[in-house]
Amino acid sequence: MGGLDPSALPDRSLPAHPPATARAASRVGGLERRLVRRVLEARGGLPFELELWNGERFGAPPESAVARVVLRDRATLLALAVNPQGAFGDAYARGRLDVQGDLVRLLELAFRARPREVGPAWAVGRLASRWLRPNTLRGSRANIWRHYDLGNDFYRLWLDENLVYTCAYFPTPEASLEAAQIAKLEHVCRKLRLRPGERVLEVGCGWGALAIHMALRWGARVRAFNISREQVAWARERAKELGLVGRVEFVEDDYRNASGRYDAFVSVGMLEHVGPSHYPELGHVIQRCLGPDGRGFLHSIGRDRALPFHPWIERNVFPGAYAPTLSEMLQILEPHDLVALDAENLRLHYARTLEHWLARFERHTEEVTRRFGEEFARMWRLYLAGSVAAFRTGSLQLFQVLFARTATNEIPWTRADLYAER
Repeated sequence: MGGLDPSALPDRSLPAHPPATARAASRVGGLERRLVRRVLEARGGLPFELELWNGERFGAPPESAVARVVLRDRATLLALAVNPQGAFGDAYARGRLDVQGDLVRLLELAFRARPREVGPAWAVGRLASRWLRPNTLRGSRANIWRHYDLGNDFYRLWLDENLVYTCAYFPTPEASLEAAQIAKLEHVCRKLRLRPGERVLEVGCGWGALAIHMALRWGARVRAFNISREQVAWARERAKELGLVGRVEFVEDDYRNASGRYDAFVSVGMLEHVGPSHYPELGHVIQRCLGPDGRGFLHSIGRDRALPFHPWIERNVFPGAYAPTLSEMLQILEPHDLVALDAENLRLHYARTLEHWLARFERHTEEVTRRFGEEFARMWRLYLAGSVAAFRTGSLQLFQVLFARTATNEIPWTRADLYAER
């Protein structure tokens, strides 16, 4: 991939230890060496160098290592040996572990080398999510509050000017983030074949960019649901500034309470927060709200096989989140006389989107640290870097599914209109 190179991002590492030759610290004992061996073996021979708190180094030689992982204490070494997936994130966020070198490349190699079986940590994390962070009416508000209500000013530091926090669509790899996000909004509308005056139900509308685009450029009348107070307030103010009051309504409420009849249904970036146990509820909403010739659109982070979110990400960044497989997405539709018309995977577009977000986040790390503290800033850097790696390696996918009533013939004959000048 061309364009941004995360390895060229500014170095935010903690100060490096002096080399072992310049220090008088004693060498570690047999127990620590066994733990080091276990950590290195668990990483499957990845080309990285492991440096301990006393300056001793193990693993790949510096000339072939993509990065140096520096451990600050024995407790971190023990934690990595016992639970490498969960301990790495916690230790990095707290500054007890640092990565000197290309963090994204290191994570990418780790994802490619890691077998994708669900181990004990994943299973425990999934059970904890279902019982401690459920996506019920009350639980969803708590989960969303922890991520999206961090403050609009925080997201303005590193998102595009319209605050679109979902995968962009890059007409060319060199397109700017701003241009790619507008292209994504247009891509969604073209897939839905919107017509002036049509009524649209959007669930999980973020800061309102898509709803506003549908009304302003396509002449639709949009009712958009969201349970994030910060996002709804922003969206309402933006619609007022653009003179769209009466054409776009932003409702601060759960999608399960939506009612009325609509020509189109759209959900971009919300399905990840629904959870499989609540898919029937979403299906019932679509069934009762979509007209006889209506079209619908689902856009979601996904997987090629059923696996829970990484437990560290789900616990610290996206509580209650789950990325469905394509077949799981279709299970939302099939019980309700709905059928998929088109499916597209934009995985590499999301990798590119995240590269832009990570680069912008790095430019504002000092401001993020001042507002939220160093642990928060390091946690979010790791989340963004890990997401780049996950989409590059196929650990995560990005699915777009267009659907309609099974018997309707109001469907496109070809895809040609998606790419025609308008």
